[in-house]
Amino acid sequence: MTRGARPARLWHVPWLLRILWAHEGSTDRPRHSDAALMVRLIRQGAVRVIADARGPVGFMARQGSVVLALYVHPRVQGQGNGSALLTDAKAHQPQLELWTLQDNTAARRFYATHGFVEVARGAGLGNDKGLPDIHLAWQKEEVA
Repeated sequence: MTRGARPARLWHVPWLLRILWAHEGSTDRPRHSDAALMVRLIRQGAVRVIADARGPVGFMARQGSVVLALYVHPRVQGQGNGSALLTDAKAHQPQLELWTLQDNTAARRFYATHGFVEVARGAGLGNDKGLPDIHLAWQKEEVA
């Protein structure tokens, strides 16, 4: 059973880094850089975490309307955790935006399901991998 999203705490850092690294694998970035960034974002109140009985299973880092990261541990993907994190963010923001890699079809499909649309394409200048990416955005529908 997964609990709702809540603010991340510093003691979550090791859990959240394991979730991140389960997706990132080997990078040129030193791991201590990821840890320092995670600590800084948590202290800023920018990270929301979702957990099950075993502990944190996913997180979203967001600064205002900009989603910096959304990761769910592979063992619990497809169980609504990413959707819960997005629903939580949508409850706090009238619009959201993010970048994802062009070749990440699973992420693009996930975001499209949640109402995100493509607004631009990039050459990868702003991502760690230097790969072509897509700028996606979501806007809350106005109720008449």
